[in-house]
Amino acid sequence: MSISGGMPRAVERALAVQATALQVFCKSSNQWRARPFAPGEAEEFREAARRAGLAEHVLSHCNYLINLASPDDVLWERSKAAFAEELDRCAELGIPAAVLHPGSHVGSGVDAGIARVCAALDEVVGRRGGAERDVRVLLEITAGQGSNLGSSFEELARILEGSRRSDQLGVCFDTCHALAAGYEFRDAGSFRDLWERFDRAIGIERLGAFHLNDSTHDLGSRKDRHQHIGRGFVGLDAFRLILNDRRFESLPMVLETEKGDDLAEDRINLGILRDLLAQ
Repeated sequence: MSISGGMPRAVERALAVQATALQVFCKSSNQWRARPFAPGEAEEFREAARRAGLAEHVLSHCNYLINLASPDDVLWERSKAAFAEELDRCAELGIPAAVLHPGSHVGSGVDAGIARVCAALDEVVGRRGGAERDVRVLLEITAGQGSNLGSSFEELARILEGSRRSDQLGVCFDTCHALAAGYEFRDAGSFRDLWERFDRAIGIERLGAFHLNDSTHDLGSRKDRHQHIGRGFVGLDAFRLILNDRRFESLPMVLETEKGDDLAEDRINLGILRDLLAQ
C-alpha cells in the first residue's frame, strides 16, 4: 500500500480493502534519502496497525537501490548504510520483517556476490542491539534477470548458511518470480515436489511470507512482470494450493499488483483469492 500522506494512511488503505496483511515501503522505493518521520507518525502507525489487527502481519519492502552484492565499494557502503536505515525505520514503526532483494553481482560472479551479501548482513544485522529492535530479514526469491542473485533455492540457502546472522534471516516466496525462475508448482504433483525441494535446500520453517502475484510471462522466462490474479501464467490452481496449505496459513501474503487510487484492483484480486480458500 502507498504511504502517501504518512505511514498511518497505509493502514487506512489496507482496511478499506479488508486486508489481513500489509506491505509498505518505509521510505521512498527509489531514492537514497529518507524523509524523517513526522512527530508522532511512527507511534500512530504502530497503534493503527495494532487496532486493525495487522501488527503481526506487516512487511516492509527494502529500497530498490540497495545492492548488498555490489562489487563497487562505494555503492556497497552506501547500500549497507541504506539497509541499516531501513531496519531502524522498521523497528521504529514496529514492523516485524523486511523483505530484501539479495542483490546483483554485476559481473563479479555468483560466489563473489554471495560473499558480499553475507558480509553486509553480518555487519548490518549484527550491529543492531536490543531484542525490541530485532527485525527479521526475508530474502526474496528473484526471477533470475541478469546478474541478480536469489533465483534458486540453492543460492538463497548459501546466503542463509553463509551469514553469521542466519537466525534472523528467512525467505519471501514470490509466485511470479518463482515461475519466471523456472520453478513449476501449478498442479498438485509439482507443488508437492517444489516444497520438498525448498525444505531440503532451505527448510520450510525459514519461509516468512508470500508475495501473491500472477505472471505476464510463462515458466522459466526470467522476466519479472506481475499480473493480476488469474490473468497470467501462474493461474488459479497454484494460488488455490498455496492458500489451502495449512503450513502457510499463519504467514502474511500480500499482493504486488498494479492499482488505481480507488483500490478497485486490490478488492477484485483479494476477492478472487478468498474465493479459492477451502476449494
